[in-house]
Amino acid sequence: MAEGEGVTFKDDLVLDDVYQLSPNLTRKALTYEKCDGTAFIVADDTEIGTPGNQLYLDCTITLMGPDSTTYEALVWVEVEGDEAAEVYLMPLATLRAEYDYRLVGADRETAAAKFGDVACVRFARGTNITLASGAQIPIEDLKVGDRVLTRDAGPQQIRWIGNTTLRAVGDYAPVVITAGALFNTRDLVLSPDHRLFIYQREDRIGAGRSEVLVKVRHLINGTTVYQQRGGFVDYFQILFDDHQIIYAEGIAAETLLVDARTRAALPDDVSATDHLDTSHQAFEVTESLANRPDVVALLKRASSS
Repeated sequence: MAEGEGVTFKDDLVLDDVYQLSPNLTRKALTYEKCDGTAFIVADDTEIGTPGNQLYLDCTITLMGPDSTTYEALVWVEVEGDEAAEVYLMPLATLRAEYDYRLVGADRETAAAKFGDVACVRFARGTNITLASGAQIPIEDLKVGDRVLTRDAGPQQIRWIGNTTLRAVGDYAPVVITAGALFNTRDLVLSPDHRLFIYQREDRIGAGRSEVLVKVRHLINGTTVYQQRGGFVDYFQILFDDHQIIYAEGIAAETLLVDARTRAALPDDVSATDHLDTSHQAFEVTESLANRPDVVALLKRASSS
């Protein structure tokens, strides 16, 4: 492609064009407040973009790297009035600066499902889940109709179980919470945006409340909690009638939350409406609050004080 041209929306993309990431490029958060029909709204706390502008998910692109490995990314278009104000790239795997990436595909049909897929929380194969009886069994042995112990609603029946094998790269590379780091009985392996529920007997992280939900990606410290990249990971999702907190390797973790984003990632034969009880959302801890090297140790002490 011509030097200086960037990724654009699908109608103007040309297959076999070659792209490079600038060596000075930094990854920034483009956040949204709500979904308005097919458009999202740029949020006030965004690092890029203009708050209040509409944001459209345009397409999924597939790039081929120098070693013939393929990488997927989502193209977003910010609109101000009737004009496109900016185009953004959301890689679903790590892209390296100054490498050549050839455009080999662009598809609007899969974009919403891909975007929703990233937000779907997942447990890795082998994770022990606590049943209503108190027994613990590997997640791959669960079946629809099994009764699982939940923190807030007692025994609940599983409505659907999803299973997929993904390359452990980018937002799909699992996070490992090593045994004992948060009182888990064995290593607990989760998708990066999976949230753990922790009850603080003493508020050691300054959340202003006892009950907190923390994304495991915010707990990574390189030792007791780390991201495991490379190879493949076998993931499982659990769906209940409502968003639930269950017990995985003995500690509390959320299940799949169905909303406007994640619904697009569910199979067509799964009849799912948005979960109405979203009270757990108020417990989420922001990255800025969790962004400290001792947060795992603090949360462990807080839950046992």
